[in-house]
Amino acid sequence: MTDKLTGALLVERMSAKEEAIARRVERVLPALRANAVVADQAGEFPRDNIPILRDAGLFGLIIPEQYGGLGGGLRDLAAAAFALGTTCPSTGLSFFFHCSSASRGLLALEALEAGLFPDEKEATAVRQFAEKLLHKMGRDGRFLANFASEAAKSANSAVFISTEATPTDGGWLLNGVKSFGCSTGIADDYLVQAKIKDAADLNGMAIFFVPRAAPGVSERARWDSLGMRATATHGIVLQDVFVPAEEALSVPGAFLKMMQMSRGSYVGNQLAVVALYLGIAQAVYDYAIGFLSRLKFQDTGQLIAAESAFHQELIGRMAVDLETGFLWTRRQLELETADPPILPKGDVVKQWRLCKGVVCEAAHQVAVNALKACGTSNTGNQGVIARGLRDLTMGLVQAFPAERGRIEAAKAIITDSAQAQFGVVGG
Repeated sequence: MTDKLTGALLVERMSAKEEAIARRVERVLPALRANAVVADQAGEFPRDNIPILRDAGLFGLIIPEQYGGLGGGLRDLAAAAFALGTTCPSTGLSFFFHCSSASRGLLALEALEAGLFPDEKEATAVRQFAEKLLHKMGRDGRFLANFASEAAKSANSAVFISTEATPTDGGWLLNGVKSFGCSTGIADDYLVQAKIKDAADLNGMAIFFVPRAAPGVSERARWDSLGMRATATHGIVLQDVFVPAEEALSVPGAFLKMMQMSRGSYVGNQLAVVALYLGIAQAVYDYAIGFLSRLKFQDTGQLIAAESAFHQELIGRMAVDLETGFLWTRRQLELETADPPILPKGDVVKQWRLCKGVVCEAAHQVAVNALKACGTSNTGNQGVIARGLRDLTMGLVQAFPAERGRIEAAKAIITDSAQAQFGVVGG
């Protein structure tokens, strides 16, 4: 691809500003691609990619320009994640989690603008934390790791936080275990979610800046993952980690108010991770088509794919699955960026629950059929198809599996329907 921007395959009709950001992304792709095979083979985060992304200004991709960022939005992040997925998916996933940290600043500012913090002291604390976060990512170009997920599970929520923050002189003491978060031991700073000790609900959720080398911070045991092997996702252990008060957002209810401002589920930007997995599928598809376009019968010299119904069926299935992923991702992107909004937030979240599963399963199926079509010569563990297949398996389980998404969407559909019917009868 020479004149076509990789991100433009997903995000159509880019504005001039979006094209400029996409070109920045395009310039780093060759270097990231060159590092991908060794990083996957070793299962080690490709540290050389950090200065490449930083020098391109991409750590501030979705940070407003007044905070030193590029001023991009969700369309830019989706395009970037897709493009990175075609080169080094592990770096792309770590980059996504870094960018997801920005929501804790951007949504906080939106909540302030919406008047959700009428208390002046609380509003000042929220603004100071938000601007500190945005300056770290934009002006300072710092690489953040976002730690929310934990091994502890809840029957009532997808994300359950058991890490506790206990008040102490001048700040807080953090204790807990974060089981998943890209860039463990790599990022400059960790953004950690914890509940204030004895808090009964999400009103007690707080957010903390924790330096990577802070006393009391250690890494969990490394794990030999099937795919996304170079993301350093093994997580951290926090033992009486002191965090100064000014490095925390502990205003009661602040996290819930921020979540209200999200256009999608949780704290937004999750769509970009689907774009990343779709980018992996695109790379696998491109490789498979290129391989099959050169493969000939030894005796006749004819192209195998032109004569073999078996290969044609698999190519057709790959094309359908890839297009399915594009259609669902673009629709979700439209729902989360349209102004004015097309659907109420509840419907957008419901659509996201379906979208994540459909895209990840379709992307995985692209790799499965590419493997079938291209045969044993492409089963080498470091080949494009085999690596893509392994990386795409992670999309089946990350955040929530497709089955859970469909169940939660179905519950919402039935509940909405029942409420609508009750309203008619009761009217």
